Amino acid sequence: MAGSFAVMRDSSLLSRLDQALQVVERFFALIAGLFAFGLMVLAVISVTGRNIFNEPLSGYVDWIEAFMPLIAILGVSYVQRDGGHIRMDIVVAQLKGRALWLAEFLTTFGILILIVALIWGSWAHFDRSFDMTKPLWSRDSSIDIGLPIWPSKLVVPVAFSVMALRLVLQLWGYGRAFVSGAERPVAVPLIMSVAEQAAAEAEHIQGRD
Repeated sequence: MAGSFAVMRDSSLLSRLDQALQVVERFFALIAGLFAFGLMVLAVISVTGRNIFNEPLSGYVDWIEAFMPLIAILGVSYVQRDGGHIRMDIVVAQLKGRALWLAEFLTTFGILILIVALIWGSWAHFDRSFDMTKPLWSRDSSIDIGLPIWPSKLVVPVAFSVMALRLVLQLWGYGRAFVSGAERPVAVPLIMSVAEQAAAEAEHIQGRD
């Protein structure tokens, strides 16, 4: 399962690249959050229109379908960076040192292979929908109000490409840790102890005061 993770930083090139990519990931996560909020606003408008004016928002389901990839996919790399995805750590959590970094390297490499395949497939899916010679550059559209579908399809390969960059940096971090035997490498999510979690929460609360 997912636990609490920390990502170490230093002045190395790997750490600087990690922090630079984190800016992009945070921006994508912000966009996903804004669209999630926008979807709630549309729900309020639709329900209010149906109950008061007997006229719900036209194309509400179409807008949900258009927004959903942005909400579900744009934040995937942001969560990967902080170790927030669901993990089964029954075996890996028992490993230490180079054995742990090797296991993390191999599993991350497997994820990278899957993501590259998903990028290829999702780009092909987008390409089948996009056509600059068609109205709104779209070969297909939503059923109700005719929203072009290609923007939602394009989100997936773009977000997965950022995810692929994150995985490459993590492979670099795990590989370097395996070679050097470092206990707390940079640019990779490290499981925090209970004491570290408490200290981080205390620091976060103090920062709010």
